[in-house]
Amino acid sequence: MGHTARAFWLRAPGEGEIRAVELPEPGPADVVVRTLYSGVSRGTETLVFRGGVPQSQHIAMRAPFQEGEFPAPVKYGYLAVGLVEHGPPDLVGKSVFCLYPHQTRFVVPASAVTPVPEGVPPARAVLAGTVETAVNALWDAAPLVGDRIAVIGGGMVGCSVAALLAGLPGARVELVDADPARAAVAAELGVGFATPEAAAGDCDVVVHASATEAGLARSLELLAAEGELVEVSWYGDQRVGVPLGEAFHSKRLTIRSSQVGTVSPRRARRGYAGRMAVAMRLLADPRFDALVTAEHPFDELPALLPRLADGTFPALCLRLRYP
Repeated sequence: MGHTARAFWLRAPGEGEIRAVELPEPGPADVVVRTLYSGVSRGTETLVFRGGVPQSQHIAMRAPFQEGEFPAPVKYGYLAVGLVEHGPPDLVGKSVFCLYPHQTRFVVPASAVTPVPEGVPPARAVLAGTVETAVNALWDAAPLVGDRIAVIGGGMVGCSVAALLAGLPGARVELVDADPARAAVAAELGVGFATPEAAAGDCDVVVHASATEAGLARSLELLAAEGELVEVSWYGDQRVGVPLGEAFHSKRLTIRSSQVGTVSPRRARRGYAGRMAVAMRLLADPRFDALVTAEHPFDELPALLPRLADGTFPALCLRLRYP
């Protein structure tokens, strides 16, 4: 068994490279995974790439198997799917998901991987971490049958939330994004679409995932009286103004935070493993393939991340394939 691998490292803010890394010797409770695919979580990873993690959040923002420290050098990422080459007999030869950075092979405790269920292609399973975030957001939002719901921001998380809401009986679900091209994705997910200025109001629930001040303001405007805004955006070191004047108090609006690092208190008994199991089952739905809009070889990541960060490469989810 080889003891080296290749991994993507952020050398300095805005500068990435692929490095050779030494693999630890696996213990009896470990697995060795050969990576098949990894996904780039565009919002968070481009924020990390530009060095935008605030000092106060350096600990909270650590990925489970991160190496190095913010802002750099750091090895960061958490959407990896691979094949178990060595480990417990019940896992060897199986495809698994792991919250691991972009690396060709890795060694982790067997408890850190989640088997990919039958019926879920490994290539689609890179979305497990994003769908898990969406599951947590909906546990926090607790939408009801017949609700009028807007999802502001058609990125990976917003689209995942919209896809899950599409199955809510009697609900009016609208994906809202400034990019009209997201209408095609919304159609594949089975939900309505609108640009911010044309979005339907009188919403019972708004899930905000655009990570913009304008999106947050529009989210509040779309709420009906007693409505609730569930904020899943991560702003990093960006200061954001919240418009708490106008009708905020008279309509008795609520803003609720949702963050995947903590299981929603409304479903805390499920725990992290239970939440991930739900996300994995949901990925049997082929509609989620609409979220992957680009696939490139792993070796191209150092050249692709700067373009993701500056918007010249407009992929919704970038999936990396490994040799």
